[in-house]
Amino acid sequence: MTLRTGIVGGTGYAGGELARLLLNHPAVASITPTARGGEEFDRVHPNLLGCGLSFVAVDELRRRAGDLDVVFFCTPSGEAMRSASFFLDHGVKVIDVSADFRFRDPQRYAEVYGAPHAAPQLLDEAVYGVTELHREHIARARLVANPGCYAITTVLGLAPLLRSGLVDLDLPLHLAAVNGTTGAGNKPVTEVMHAEAFASMLPYSLEGHRHAPELETHLAPLAGREPCVDMTTAHGNFARGIYIQASLSVRPEKRAGTDRAALLDLYERYYADEFFVRVNTAPKKAGLNAKEYGVYPSLTAVTGSNFCHIGVDYDAARGFVKVIAVTDNLVKGAAGSAIQNMNVMAGLDERTGLHHYGL
Repeated sequence: MTLRTGIVGGTGYAGGELARLLLNHPAVASITPTARGGEEFDRVHPNLLGCGLSFVAVDELRRRAGDLDVVFFCTPSGEAMRSASFFLDHGVKVIDVSADFRFRDPQRYAEVYGAPHAAPQLLDEAVYGVTELHREHIARARLVANPGCYAITTVLGLAPLLRSGLVDLDLPLHLAAVNGTTGAGNKPVTEVMHAEAFASMLPYSLEGHRHAPELETHLAPLAGREPCVDMTTAHGNFARGIYIQASLSVRPEKRAGTDRAALLDLYERYYADEFFVRVNTAPKKAGLNAKEYGVYPSLTAVTGSNFCHIGVDYDAARGFVKVIAVTDNLVKGAAGSAIQNMNVMAGLDERTGLHHYGL
């Protein structure tokens, strides 16, 4: 065990999940999480009771920078950009689970988040951390920008289709996206209390979710140009998970010969060597309009795991490909993909510490 890790922002859901996964990582020698208010680790994360971890102040983590190999930022937007340079200057690799380094253009960041970027000189070197697409660059990086949970699920779900040239990019990419209530954070909010959220749906940010510009930016290299992403978001009445349902129009000249079998073949070939991406290829056995639920991914199947499950279908009458992609927002959507990136940066098998399947 050789890797010495720090977690800035260890009191939230992503920070706690990162600690849980790192505790079971065979190459991690130490974990130092931070908190601002003198909290007790076992009280904040009772699922990790007795693990031996304790919080330190951020200033103490900075004093220990010379003893660290990698620092994760699980903080609100603004913290990583102010602190990343300090750790990088001390030879510590940085993986930002927040949104601070997801845009190379500081103006685009300011437009989306409403504030100027505090470290624009670092944006060009930050590698966008979809491991399946950028592992060679991640292996050489000292700063990785972990994608948003909606974003990584969507990118993985749409990458084969966009690279195929089938999609009509003159029309918007329509995304219906549902996140678990952990995606709202752990600060008390009445609407996401169990008594309020149970058996309900909580739509939000319908004026334009911040992950839509992130997707437009990072889908552009796959599509050949920047697409228009129409994204609607809601919290579902479950704690963990990302459910993406995408509807994309096929170019008229490409519709002949397009069907579910051809699309499944496209996805299987594209992800043939990817351990953490699984394509649901279950055949349809019933008649037209039969409710065959098992031919599409199940959100519960990925809970607790670093896997993304994908399913596809085709509405031939209207020329729309339908894509379903599901992940756990706290694992593949945050802590798990961050560790996958850490493994690549450290020259380890990227599956290390992440082999477990869904609950």
